Amino acid sequence: MSLSVGIAGLPNVGKSTLFNALTKNSVEMANYPFCTIDPTVGVVAVPDHRLTTLAEISKSKDIIPAIVEFVDIAGLVKGASAGEGLGNKFLANIRETDMIAEVVRIFEDSDIHHVSGGVDPMGDIEVINLELIMADAETVAKRVNNLEKEVKRGDKPAIAEKTLLEKLLVHLDAGSLANSFEMTKDEKKQIKDLHLLTMKKFLYVCNKKQDAFNLDEQSDPRWDELVEFFEKTGSEYVVVDAGMEHELKDFSESEKNEFRREYGAQENGVESLIRVAYHSLGLISYFTTGEKETRAWTIPEGSTGPEAGGVIHSDFQTKYIRAQVVKFEDLVASGSKSVARDQGKLRTEGREYVVQDGDVIEFMHS
Repeated sequence: MSLSVGIAGLPNVGKSTLFNALTKNSVEMANYPFCTIDPTVGVVAVPDHRLTTLAEISKSKDIIPAIVEFVDIAGLVKGASAGEGLGNKFLANIRETDMIAEVVRIFEDSDIHHVSGGVDPMGDIEVINLELIMADAETVAKRVNNLEKEVKRGDKPAIAEKTLLEKLLVHLDAGSLANSFEMTKDEKKQIKDLHLLTMKKFLYVCNKKQDAFNLDEQSDPRWDELVEFFEKTGSEYVVVDAGMEHELKDFSESEKNEFRREYGAQENGVESLIRVAYHSLGLISYFTTGEKETRAWTIPEGSTGPEAGGVIHSDFQTKYIRAQVVKFEDLVASGSKSVARDQGKLRTEGREYVVQDGDVIEFMHS
């Protein structure tokens, strides 16, 4: 399944630098026929050490990872919801993504101008989110107006939808994201076709800079305010040095790790971003493995055996009989599927089985 994350932010916060660092992890396009060749789109591998381990056990010729598609969205400016700057392009591009990775600058550097005149990450977030909220409010208001005729005729579904949308409009007008508006599953289905921008998942990317004044390293009140916002709203965030990761993109892994240790960076911020984006959307990976290839398949958490099989081929879903399943850890401990079977760790699962992250599966169908 295709997963698209839009990288959004104000000008000069490091969006394109981050995109360039990310796309160093690009995968072979031929394996993913749905992928675009647009230069602002990068198809990136989800880091997963388990693939290499499985490939060694199966002596696989190829390894095909799960992927995330990152889109470098046009820079946003105040007034984008009214078409200022590249506002219309920005809103159109971000509407097509599954998640918004919102980049905010947390470093000071007099050589890199900040569009608002000073580094204020919470201010950046407020500008971006307000533009998205205003665009959504316009969308909702138009839909309410379009429902008037049906409401006057006494159409009950239209009346229910209008009532819901009017409450949502109040919520948006108060400056709140649509994804924080409490709705039932049925109500969410009602407004799904509106493709509201702020119904998407948000991931905040705090961009720092090597050897600069970084707010997170200085006990700066601006950083405290930012963390308080993340905690209060339950928002996911990662800290990344986009410039450093971009500079390291052509180095070997051992060289990258040595450099990070030297500068006190605890981990690969880009890899953390990819993993968090993947899992924040409620996605997990299961594996198929053999001599030809070891491959990670992306499914929503809670998928049943037939639903998981369907991402490989529709027959695996419609004609599903059973699946042979072994946990990644059990297969590694056993050393092979045959030993895992002898040890009782290779199980046969029926249609109701809920696939778990890391399951190694072989499907049987009629």
